[in-house]
Amino acid sequence: MRVLSGIQPSGRLHIGNFFGAMRRQLQLQAEHDCFYFIADYHALTSNPDPADVAQRIIDVAIDYMALGLDTEKTVFWRQSDVPQVTELTWLLSCVTPVGLLQRCTSYKDKVAQGMSPNHGLFAYPVLQAADILIFNSNLVPVGADQKQHIEVTRDIAIRFNNNYGEILTVPKEHIIESVAVVPGLDGRKMSKSYGNTIEIFEPESSVKKKIMRIVTDSTPVEDPKDPDKCNVFALLKLVASDDELGEWESKYRNGGMGYGEAKKRLAELMIDYFKPYREKRAELEGNIDYVNEVLADGAKRARAVAVETLAKARQAVGLGA
Repeated sequence: MRVLSGIQPSGRLHIGNFFGAMRRQLQLQAEHDCFYFIADYHALTSNPDPADVAQRIIDVAIDYMALGLDTEKTVFWRQSDVPQVTELTWLLSCVTPVGLLQRCTSYKDKVAQGMSPNHGLFAYPVLQAADILIFNSNLVPVGADQKQHIEVTRDIAIRFNNNYGEILTVPKEHIIESVAVVPGLDGRKMSKSYGNTIEIFEPESSVKKKIMRIVTDSTPVEDPKDPDKCNVFALLKLVASDDELGEWESKYRNGGMGYGEAKKRLAELMIDYFKPYREKRAELEGNIDYVNEVLADGAKRARAVAVETLAKARQAVGLGA
């Protein structure tokens, strides 16, 4: 099956990105034909500083490659290097009801958070549908909270096919059963918009300082503590072995342990977990030409598929190939 996923170059990746979705995306490479892209067009909806855009694209590319993306097997490219996507977006726009877009909760949530209600943000789901449909994607890995995005894509594809014939592959979502929501330093979901993240590749000294700042309750050292309500324990579950996690659970429930002790061990485990990825990233940072070659090759492979799908769609609507 063909699996498609995109990542926005909106800033440095954090451990919530990795444990929430990326790890499963990378595992899927062994099972399926994967198409993964850097969604730079999507990133423009927030009007980022143009000086930051190019660097963020390279940073995301390096991060994914360092974390285990198989550049021989997986097609990996910049969204903007496949212009056929934007043409298909227009064709899809012409069959997409405004009411469908108005019901999208993502748009409402982002506007409520202060983002400018521009057309790109409003029509984001149509571009996302084109991303998925132009590559004949079968599965799209998403978190449960993003299921609506795939439902909209399916709706658009079905409407297009009803009008013009069975041109587009109607995808299915692949819900990623992550280790719940990864908590940030303040206990809320880890998110760049909350400023509560631990970046995957930030300096080790910074990782330690951030972990020591994780919000905990005021339970005295000598008293029992509930591991199921502790942000530190939730993060320990991501990187500790089953045996060690069992020991920490006993320490929590028996009392006599301070949160600082758990935080120090969490910092050690988190740094050790990502150490080999840090080393790989350092190598890639010293060979940016290679990174760009990978993206260029991926774009070429992606365009070969996109051209065929767009030709069929153009023919179907009467524009010719």
